[in-house]
Amino acid sequence: NLQEAAAGNGSFMASLSEDAIIRNTGLLFHNGQTLYPSLILEALRIKERKSKEFIKLSWNEDFKRNPLQAPFFATLGHYKIPVSADGTMWVHFRHLSKNEQIPAYWFLPKYHKGDSPDLKGKIVFIASEAEGLKDLRATPIGNIAGVKVHMNAMEQILQGSYLVRPAKAIDYEFATAILVSLSVIGLSFFVGPLWLLIFSSLFFTGSAGLSWFMFDTHGVLLDPVTPMLMLLSVFIAASVLSFLKNDLEKRQVRSAFGLYISPDFMKELTKNPDKLKLGGEIKDLTIMFTDIRRFTSICEGLGPEEIIQLMNDFLTPMSDLVMQNRGTIDKYMGDAMMAFWNAPLDDPDHARNACRAALGMQNALTPINETVKARAQAIGKEPVLLQAGIGINTGQSAVGNMGSKQRFAYSTLGDAVNLASRLEGQTKTYGVGILIGETTYRSILEFAALEMDLIQVIGKSEAVHIYALLGDASLAAQETFITQSTAHQEMLSLYRNGDFKAAMSTVKALMKMDQFGLSTAYRLYETRCNDYIKTPPTNWNGITVATSK
Repeated sequence: NLQEAAAGNGSFMASLSEDAIIRNTGLLFHNGQTLYPSLILEALRIKERKSKEFIKLSWNEDFKRNPLQAPFFATLGHYKIPVSADGTMWVHFRHLSKNEQIPAYWFLPKYHKGDSPDLKGKIVFIASEAEGLKDLRATPIGNIAGVKVHMNAMEQILQGSYLVRPAKAIDYEFATAILVSLSVIGLSFFVGPLWLLIFSSLFFTGSAGLSWFMFDTHGVLLDPVTPMLMLLSVFIAASVLSFLKNDLEKRQVRSAFGLYISPDFMKELTKNPDKLKLGGEIKDLTIMFTDIRRFTSICEGLGPEEIIQLMNDFLTPMSDLVMQNRGTIDKYMGDAMMAFWNAPLDDPDHARNACRAALGMQNALTPINETVKARAQAIGKEPVLLQAGIGINTGQSAVGNMGSKQRFAYSTLGDAVNLASRLEGQTKTYGVGILIGETTYRSILEFAALEMDLIQVIGKSEAVHIYALLGDASLAAQETFITQSTAHQEMLSLYRNGDFKAAMSTVKALMKMDQFGLSTAYRLYETRCNDYIKTPPTNWNGITVATSK
């Protein structure tokens, strides 16, 4: 029978990967006590030494120094076959051509009249590959007959060309996947999903490229899929977390600033939340204070609901103008409002924008007062029209979250803020709607503004030049303004030089030509000149010391 006629016996067993694909084949088998050669090794042994050679299994000493090698060798004659710890070898599959296969009928003269092929010195595997016999096996190159797995393995041994899967390859792959995944998680706190995608794509490309390079040049099998799948899972999770983080940041920004800055400004802020610095910082700001004149008198005879309605009628358009001009509303203080420019986002034109907002506020009082008149007429009362005093100053200020652990707000403090508040108070003294500081004035030289005084306000040891803001560049170009501005500067020069009589004459001329509502200021200078003519001041320096806020 076949057993008795056989020169040797070999075993074989399909070794499937987790995905049910054959990638390696067993060379050695054991039952716990005895090792058995595979069909491949037994066929090679018989071919080489006519059944007299032993198969030797030895430890690879080089494996300690180079883990990319196989840990064991199966030695047979001059063949040194790398073997994995589980006794298998990795198969480098290729498609076998038709001329490498011989149909069985060629050996039957009844069906084949030609010469039989010469098989002397050849290793022949006899098997069936018909689909109906169910010996098709899934391999990396597709479904092939099971015998072709052995043929591919035998070809590698004869050619001495092997594939090696390092024993610790899976450790390296998981370590790499974990390291890169942690990097992606860390990056998700600093960059958006797009940058995470770029980073992950670079890793995917590099991982696949390295795997192919090691396979093609060194026959080393590294699995890029497992790290890719791990990273893909982490990337999806990190992207979701990054999206949620960005959404949370935008919600926080909207919550903190939604009612205090314009919608366009808010879009810019939420689009680039990195521009937002919620911690304290020192920077140039333009600060504005507004207040309703004679508010206490206006409220006399009004009920609580009427007062609230009046405040809403006043503060709503004032707030809109601040936000439309890229300002930030700091707080409401009864009938007063505080706002600032150049924070939380930078605004190179913060002084101009603040002045545009202030001029808009003065113009907005006209329709508000029309409403006040209509309501007063409806209840038979004499209307008390609203007038606003506005103080603006530019300078270094501390801005950021301020308050206590229980309650805080984004606000600003500093000497420039205090001066803006004092300027708002001095609008009553000079009878103007808007007073600005010297730093602000130097930033808006094209606007129509006239110097009012050199004044030392309460709380400051140094005098500052203050200016009445009357209009924008279009007004500054008008002949009437240029004429009055020239005479006004001449009056101030005479006054500060101590020539009070000449200054008095110029003041009277200004009162006749005044087109900009400066009568209160000119009467103030007229009174001063009269007093100084009667009682000349000693050590005159042209500075006015304010006695009230």
